[in-house]
Amino acid sequence: MDRTLKALSLILSYPSRELQEAMPEIGGVIAADPRIAADTRAALRRLTDGFAKADLYDLQESYVMLFDRSRTLSLNLFEHVHGESRDRGGAMVSLIETYREGGFEPATSELPDHLPVLLEFLSTRPFAEVQETLADAAHILDALAARLGRRDSGYAAAFASLLQLSGTRADAEAVADMLAQPDDDPTDLAALDAVWEETEVTFGPDPNAGCPQVRDMLAAMDKPTPKPLNRSA
Repeated sequence: MDRTLKALSLILSYPSRELQEAMPEIGGVIAADPRIAADTRAALRRLTDGFAKADLYDLQESYVMLFDRSRTLSLNLFEHVHGESRDRGGAMVSLIETYREGGFEPATSELPDHLPVLLEFLSTRPFAEVQETLADAAHILDALAARLGRRDSGYAAAFASLLQLSGTRADAEAVADMLAQPDDDPTDLAALDAVWEETEVTFGPDPNAGCPQVRDMLAAMDKPTPKPLNRSA
C-alpha cells in the first residue's frame, strides 16, 4: 500500500475523533515522502498538527462549509466532469465495477467518485497507474488548490501534493475555465438549496457499461466542464 496516498485520503475525509488522534502519525507519513516538495510537506505538517489540536466541532463545521456547501469545491470528481447530466450515473457504475475488479469494496456511504475513496483505491494500485489517474484529473486538482488557497485553507496543500505525485502540469486553459466559474457562498443557504436541487442520478445497471480503467474514465476531465443546468425554469 502507498501510505502517502492513504494518508492524503484520510486528511481529506470528514473529521472524526479517531482521525484527529491519528493525525500525528499521518503527518509523519507525509513528512517522510521525498516525492512531495519540501515546502508542501511543511504545509501539510502544519495542517495535520493544527488538525490534531483543534476543536473537533470546529473542524467538522469548516469541512462542511468548504466541501459540502461549496459545489466548486466538491470532492465528488464527476461533479466537475458531468455536472447533473445522466452520464454521471453510468460513469459511477463503471467506477464501482473498476473498484470491484481491483478487489476493492469501499466501506463508506460516500459516492464512489469521492476523492478520499478514489485515493484509498489508488493506494493499492501500481504507482504508474496512480500517476496516470492523477494526471487526468490534474486541472481539477489544480483548480481546487487555487480556490482553497484563496480561502487561506490548509487543505490546499493536500491538492498541491497530489499534483506533485501526478508528475505533470495541469492544462492552464482547463484550469482557467474552471476558475472562471464563480465560487459558491456557503452562507447563502437559499442559493445553495437552489443549486443542489437536482434530478435523481440513476446508478442502475447499464447494459452498455464496460469496466474501463479509472484513468480512462477520468480522461474525460480534460474536456470543458458542462455548465450547470438552469433549475429555476
